Amino acid sequence: MPWISGRLAFSTLGCPGLPLPEVAELALHTGWRGIELRSAPDEPVHVGLSAAGRRAAAETLEGAEVLCVASYVKVASGKIDDERCVADLLAEAALAADLGARAVRVFPGGDDEHGDARAIGRLRSAAAQLPGGVEIWLETHDSHPRGEDVRRVLSQVDDPRVRAIWDARHPWAAGEAVADTQRALAPWLAHVQVKDNADAVDKTPVLLGAGAVPLREILRAVEGGGYDGWYSLEWERKWHPGIPPLADALAAGNDWVRSLDD
Repeated sequence: MPWISGRLAFSTLGCPGLPLPEVAELALHTGWRGIELRSAPDEPVHVGLSAAGRRAAAETLEGAEVLCVASYVKVASGKIDDERCVADLLAEAALAADLGARAVRVFPGGDDEHGDARAIGRLRSAAAQLPGGVEIWLETHDSHPRGEDVRRVLSQVDDPRVRAIWDARHPWAAGEAVADTQRALAPWLAHVQVKDNADAVDKTPVLLGAGAVPLREILRAVEGGGYDGWYSLEWERKWHPGIPPLADALAAGNDWVRSLDD
């Protein structure tokens, strides 16, 4: 297997509502050992879980690598006040800590010209109150799709516990060159999400290597920059229920990983 073997993960966005024992089974038997746990009321993992439920979840996932709790907190949004946003973020961070996850994923979600300032203030405030061992990972997404957009925020937050996720699709679809994304995110890069699409407009997932997202170029860029973290398949079956099951996408992903040596 190529150099990224052993650093493969998946998001439970690809298996919506799947019971945690079956999620653990996927992680332990497909070669994709890391997990991003989607945190939402319709999932087995959410902030409403009791202490006993959190302990049971952590025990069920033992042996897998829980990388992050994928929250839907939008740190740049003007539709929620600062206090509530920070409280929501910290609740997700507490869940991450209880599950043994390294981080909580957040979105930008900006909706006006004040998005950067909101995100900077909220991320600084939350970082100062994080449980030990948990980070915040801001994803290249929605209002901040490019590496440059995330860099603009994180450079001013200036806290080592607040880092970046490079979602392979969004900077590319926004027209940012891979080398520019890598340079922008390198000081903060914590995690890479891989996915593929037919083109920059169609968001329907296709199997890794079957689309136009420059995945090989992205891998070369981040590895060349010294990245040694995980590569997580974000197979968006929650939003595209007609695509193949996650298990099929992981199997195809293994074929693609093997092809990287070609």
